Amino acid sequence: MTGPAKNLIEFAQRARDSAADLPAVELSIGAYRRGGEAESAFIQAARSAGIAVDIIPERGRFDRSVTTEMRRIAAAREPDIIQTHNVKSHFFLRLSGLWHERAWLAFHHGYTAEDFKMRCYNAVNRWSLRVPRHVVTVCGPFVEQLVRQGIERERISVLHNSVKPFQPLDDEKIRRVRSSIPAPEATPILISIGRLSHEKGHLDLLDALALLREWNCAFHTVFVGEGVERPKIEAARDRLGLQQHVTLAGLQHDVRPYFRMAQAAVIASHSEGSPNALLEAMSAGLPIIATSVGGIPEIAKDGESALLVDPHNPEALAQAIRRVLESSDFRKSLAACAQATVIAYSPVSYHRALVGIYQRVLALPAEDQRS
Repeated sequence: MTGPAKNLIEFAQRARDSAADLPAVELSIGAYRRGGEAESAFIQAARSAGIAVDIIPERGRFDRSVTTEMRRIAAAREPDIIQTHNVKSHFFLRLSGLWHERAWLAFHHGYTAEDFKMRCYNAVNRWSLRVPRHVVTVCGPFVEQLVRQGIERERISVLHNSVKPFQPLDDEKIRRVRSSIPAPEATPILISIGRLSHEKGHLDLLDALALLREWNCAFHTVFVGEGVERPKIEAARDRLGLQQHVTLAGLQHDVRPYFRMAQAAVIASHSEGSPNALLEAMSAGLPIIATSVGGIPEIAKDGESALLVDPHNPEALAQAIRRVLESSDFRKSLAACAQATVIAYSPVSYHRALVGIYQRVLALPAEDQRS
């Protein structure tokens, strides 16, 4: 599941049995499902967490009939707030007209351009986000992006993602995963966790790794994730002669063994919001090398809880990785500071902040004449 999906399920579980000082929140989920397709991992996880799930059947990518199902679900559930979490849902919620009747809270997690479908949805998002009562985004730079698109600044709040404390796991799981990596036991392991898409900067990371090899640094890097960029990444790895230095592990539902076996985590993204890969690495106590984009410098401080470099700069990335690999004391210092910092991004803090936004949204007057 994506980071926003994990946060949503965690919030729903915690909000249902809220602490006495916060109002309880009853949250149900509407999820798309195309005919003949199996239930997604997200739907299965939501059901397993005891969350009510309403299926929104769709015949294809731009099936306008989903708006009828949205209206049926809203009539049955009678929610105080309807919240949407992606550009597709923003579009169909506005199209449905439900925002005239219910408070609408839209979550903006940033844009991806993986395929034609997403580019189409992105193009209409400016229209979609003109009418929600409030918009929640995950970092300061996204606020500026939304303001440039015509969204009033006073209708936008920033709420970073949250992360649970790192859960312990069986040493045998770590050994099993490590044995699948074709590198000698003493070789330092780097991990890069995330969707294989252009904005994640995997090609920049490969160029940085080629420099590390030229500098005779010992390393092996594991890319954990799947996506449309995999063929390009494999081609670049082969072109750079990094077959013995880079493993593509594919999609992994439990990434904890990868955090535990690694000496450092690398995030080479061109753009980010509030990346779960960063928060999870901090919680796991890993030193982190990351690009200074989106919400990353809002969460991690350069030289203290991470090493931050400019995006699109493989040489700076390589130098930062080398610095981390060459000093065990520096690695320990970065990791300890990261673990201390990430406490502020706990699910409890997220819950408290989001309930506060709900209360503000419900106190706002309805403005049905937005256009």
